[in-house]
Amino acid sequence: MWEAFIQLITTILTQIHGVCGDWGLAIIILTLIVRLLITPLMTHSTRSSAKMQVLQPKLQELQERYADDPETLQREMSKFYAENKFNPLGGCLPILLQMPIFFALFSVIRSVGELSGGTASFYNIVPDLTVGPAQVIATKGWQAAIVYIILDVSFGALTLIPMLLNTSTATDPAQQKTSRYMGIFMAVWMVWIGWNLPSGVLLYYNTSAIWQVIQMQLVTKRVMAEAKAEAEAKLGNEVQVHVDRVDRKKRPRKKS
Repeated sequence: MWEAFIQLITTILTQIHGVCGDWGLAIIILTLIVRLLITPLMTHSTRSSAKMQVLQPKLQELQERYADDPETLQREMSKFYAENKFNPLGGCLPILLQMPIFFALFSVIRSVGELSGGTASFYNIVPDLTVGPAQVIATKGWQAAIVYIILDVSFGALTLIPMLLNTSTATDPAQQKTSRYMGIFMAVWMVWIGWNLPSGVLLYYNTSAIWQVIQMQLVTKRVMAEAKAEAEAKLGNEVQVHVDRVDRKKRPRKKS
């Protein structure tokens, strides 16, 4: 099945290349197609993230209340998720759907390199999409590797920026600090990983990350604000109903 998937991506990329005439541009177009297809899932993921931020204090309350009773905690959290129609894994789905394409590109880039006679370029910007910074430095020196290093550094920076944008919407200072440190760690780790990745894979990721940043600025903030308002209103109504029910209980009359 994996080989069939790789063949499918290779065929799609080859068809796009047949239209645009450049392998790097074909990778960018493939990235944009993938991002367009998962846009509805990204919107759903954003709503889930916003709802999670609103529900976080209640979840922390449950965790503190049942800290010594893991079974009850798990049961109460499942009940809480069901009552609020929240799936904690919903935000991961868009990332999970993109991962197979990301890993398939390792093999696909090699295939298109063979189809193009050994190299696949991105116009005159990136001479060979099948190699990464480490390989270029080893064979041609640092000067020839500048554009590849820029792609790799961008790989790390474009991992950090979306995480910082997400952190800015969090209301808990401790959570903001933790997320910020996690983002910096991930960015450095990505630069290290990208040092040996084919530049075609880096081009795919960077294009996808740029799309995500633009989407976050133009769409995600509005969707998140609306989702937060809806979740807060629902949570407020539930609290009001509970208070009203308590207040309306009849008091026992004193016997004369």
